Amino acid sequence: MSDNTNKNDEELSLKLFVVLSRAIESVRKQVVKDIKSYQLNLTEFGVMEFLYHKGEQPIQLIGKKVLLASSSITYVVDKLEEKGYLERIACPNDRRVIYGRLTEKGKKLMEEIFPQHKKAMAKIFSSLSKNEKEQAIELLKKIGIFAESI
Repeated sequence: MSDNTNKNDEELSLKLFVVLSRAIESVRKQVVKDIKSYQLNLTEFGVMEFLYHKGEQPIQLIGKKVLLASSSITYVVDKLEEKGYLERIACPNDRRVIYGRLTEKGKKLMEEIFPQHKKAMAKIFSSLSKNEKEQAIELLKKIGIFAESI
């Protein structure tokens, strides 16, 4: 590769990073606005959404799946427990493991708000065709997998 071609590729890579970062921030703002309308914050919703779809889970695993530090997951679980949306369940086989589970109130809330959230996500990405969404998913996965490997 010539120096000029390499510089052009580097400039394009920088531009891609800036555009991707701005897009993520714009999407994040819309997602936060949607979730706040349910009187939840992003991490609370993430935990509830995970449990809604996966059922009872070890609290440590919940933290990993929603990308929270172990100290943060405890805080979020405490808050959701205070709101009556989540309960802690001791593992009968291992006292070190505590499970998180949605309460009936939490399940009811998710049954009510998740379809609305899904519609909000569809609106946010409505500027893309089905094919463009599939392409974006594949390209972003490719970027993420490669970035993890270096």
